Amino acid sequence: MRPLLVLNVVGLTPALLPHTPRIAAVGRDGFTAPLGTVLPAVTCSAQATLLTGRLPREHGIVANGWYFRDLAEIWLWRQSNRLVGCEDEKIWNAGRRRFGPDFTTAKMFWWYNMYAQVDWSVTPRPVYPADGRKLPSIYTEPPALKDTLQGALGTFPLFNFWGPTADIRSSAWIARATRSVIEARRPALTLCYLPHLDYDLQRFGPDGPEAKRACAEIDAVAGDLIDWARGAGYTVVVLSEYGITPCTDAVHINRVLREAGLLRAQVVDTGWELLDAGASEAFAVADHQIAHVYVRDPARLSAVKTLLEAVDGVDRVLDREAQAAYGLDHERAGELVCIAAPERWFSYYYWLDPQRMPDFARTVDIHRKPGYDPAELLLDREIVLPKVKIGATLLKKIMGFRYYMNVIGLDSRVVRGTHGRLPAHDDAGPVFLCSDPRPARDRLAMTEVRDLLLELMAP
Repeated sequence: MRPLLVLNVVGLTPALLPHTPRIAAVGRDGFTAPLGTVLPAVTCSAQATLLTGRLPREHGIVANGWYFRDLAEIWLWRQSNRLVGCEDEKIWNAGRRRFGPDFTTAKMFWWYNMYAQVDWSVTPRPVYPADGRKLPSIYTEPPALKDTLQGALGTFPLFNFWGPTADIRSSAWIARATRSVIEARRPALTLCYLPHLDYDLQRFGPDGPEAKRACAEIDAVAGDLIDWARGAGYTVVVLSEYGITPCTDAVHINRVLREAGLLRAQVVDTGWELLDAGASEAFAVADHQIAHVYVRDPARLSAVKTLLEAVDGVDRVLDREAQAAYGLDHERAGELVCIAAPERWFSYYYWLDPQRMPDFARTVDIHRKPGYDPAELLLDREIVLPKVKIGATLLKKIMGFRYYMNVIGLDSRVVRGTHGRLPAHDDAGPVFLCSDPRPARDRLAMTEVRDLLLELMAP
């Protein structure tokens, strides 16, 4: 069995390869192919397809989060692998059937990491003390791996993994941790997630100097790991989940539904409004360029669809029949799925009065917001001396006081890159590079990747 390292370099496209020469060298030695993606072209859906070979209708990961109807709650960025269906088809189980018990897997920061039936795994897992703080940490299997990695590499830099300070330090830490696990355990299959390109490409778009700088940074980190792994006898695959394309503004889809009397919000004692999903006739879970719209009464589906089709920035509205054409017709999906126009994305904003805005709106809070918020990558441009404000807030934390890091802006026009739609052409979509030329092909569907990875490992 040939050992394999798979690097998921998020946001990498054929158009960006000239700016990542060390990564591109993998394909020059083997082969490079455009990689088809799935709808929605977002992290959790794409990764579930890559690792099962199945579409969302089968594995059930219809987005980065969805409405849990039995709880009447919206949850994004859950971590349990038990949410992913097609258990027998997951690459680690398929590999054991094909190659026997010597097929071992290390899953380094790929999503739905917790309780996956792999041999070694590491994923971000902050600790939330009762006083409101958020402490950087990781969850590992086996548990002792946590102390081993953080003892050698330092605490995982969580605040460089997401938020306005997200940068190359998190991907560099993940790469070093991946090498450490390979050196100590030599897994047959190692899956490594490097998110760095996601940050500046969403902040500034994929075409400017910031994108080129980010490419150079991830090329250095990934290149070092690639060179070392190939020297250690590993075949190397580099792939991505989606490409990031330019955008100009958001579509505030929940405000449209609220103005139509379909979305309901609850005023809490503080005066804030919280989206009341269980009481709403219709609401949207916004996820980049895709929005799952949940409609309580089937008799209202046609009217809601007509309403949304007329909204500026909405390209298409898929009912269940239309969802089937994309493999998205799963019970977790909204009764309607909206696709944004090419240079637009969907916000989660649902309040109409700024005075009723929830307190989490201006913070980094990926779990309480009922939708994805790319503005979390940027500091509010209206804050004078933002570093001073952040420093003063952190001082409160050090002194043991509760603190409120309200530094995220609400101007949706500042976000310059997005994803989620199917790409208009190959250069804007994901890419697949392999150091082994034997299974070369002109292009790949995302559903074909799992079997190709297993083929690469055959003696």
